[in-house]
Amino acid sequence: MSVQAYNDILQNQLSTFISISNQIGGEVAEQAKLVNDAFRAQFNFLNIVNQSSAPSPDQQMQLLKPTSDKIQAIQTLREKNRASVYFNHLSAISESIPALGWVAVSPAPAPYIKEMNDAGQFYTNRVLKEWKEKDKKHVDWVRSWIELLTEMQKFVKQYYTTGLVWSGIKSAVIPPPPSGGMPPPPPPLISDLNDMSIGDSKDDRSALFAEINQGENITRALKKVTPDMQTHKNPNLRPGPAPFKTPATSAINFSYKSAVQKPPVFNRDGKKWIIEHYKDNHGLLVDGTEMNNVVYMFDCTNCTLTVKGKINSIFIDSCRKSSVVFDTVVSSAEFVNCQSVQMQVLGNVPTISIDKTDGCQMYLSDKSLGVEIISSKSSEMNVMVPKGNGDYSEFPIPEQYKTTVSPTGLKTVIVETKG
Repeated sequence: MSVQAYNDILQNQLSTFISISNQIGGEVAEQAKLVNDAFRAQFNFLNIVNQSSAPSPDQQMQLLKPTSDKIQAIQTLREKNRASVYFNHLSAISESIPALGWVAVSPAPAPYIKEMNDAGQFYTNRVLKEWKEKDKKHVDWVRSWIELLTEMQKFVKQYYTTGLVWSGIKSAVIPPPPSGGMPPPPPPLISDLNDMSIGDSKDDRSALFAEINQGENITRALKKVTPDMQTHKNPNLRPGPAPFKTPATSAINFSYKSAVQKPPVFNRDGKKWIIEHYKDNHGLLVDGTEMNNVVYMFDCTNCTLTVKGKINSIFIDSCRKSSVVFDTVVSSAEFVNCQSVQMQVLGNVPTISIDKTDGCQMYLSDKSLGVEIISSKSSEMNVMVPKGNGDYSEFPIPEQYKTTVSPTGLKTVIVETKG
């Protein structure tokens, strides 16, 4: 039943998503093929689960490898196409595809899929914002992907509420390695019981019952335990601590972000300025810009970026202890997955977006006091408003809310923290 239900998802929601992705084309279609392969690999894995007994952790990792390889390929495709016009599409899938890791989550895997679906929402919202007026296919694309993960969540909640269940009796068959092959299995061991005749089996049972029927006489052969043999009176007889065993993990890590330090990048690709992987550099400068230009700063630590002129937008992604100073932005300044970052606007900025960021200081100018600040899943955000004498007033952005439920709906108010 569960395998058939999963196959229905492949034939319906997944098929719709693949079809729309192919209509968009480019890197979106290329990534969709990998998504299809990942779901098919998980379908094969569930077939094994329903026919086999639980394997060892190492064997399970081998069985999950085809799925995890496809997840890694999806995330790698995104990293290789940061300058793509479809970068938000690629990022939405890359952030949420680890939902297929529910097979290694217990005791409640369904909420994990919801969490991964939410993780990609920031980028799906960007796709909708950018394309809803240009091409309706992209709106349908977002809807099809969300529906696919939503159906996956319902499926897991119905059939695997408390986690993966190995329901078969056969041993799981590990897929063969790509080359070389594995050595043939050793010949099966023949149990001594299989060599016993029926008469021998009856004789053994008769002898066993004769021993049991001795009553109190059965304990005569037992050795008496003297006080010097009792472990509670003789600590030196107690066994040492049990050998250390690696604790079993409830989930397998499906994250494949490389820890290797990459060389810094500073170049212009058409309308996009790309600054990546810089460390301890406070002299980064973008000059000679045009109003349709976009500045993208990624994976920089302890750096300061200065942007001259009027540009379309600034995007700060996965940076730590870094600052950006700019003149005027036509669209928005955005911070995602950052820690301890600062920004200062000298001219105007209509929108500041903050997502999954801890620690963001925003210094405004007189021209930017009408800015809209949109924040989600972030903390320690402060806005510095100029007083007019060269000093600033500091205002924290609320992080805590109280929601009251009533028959008519929900009412949410800000809860101020006083300390």
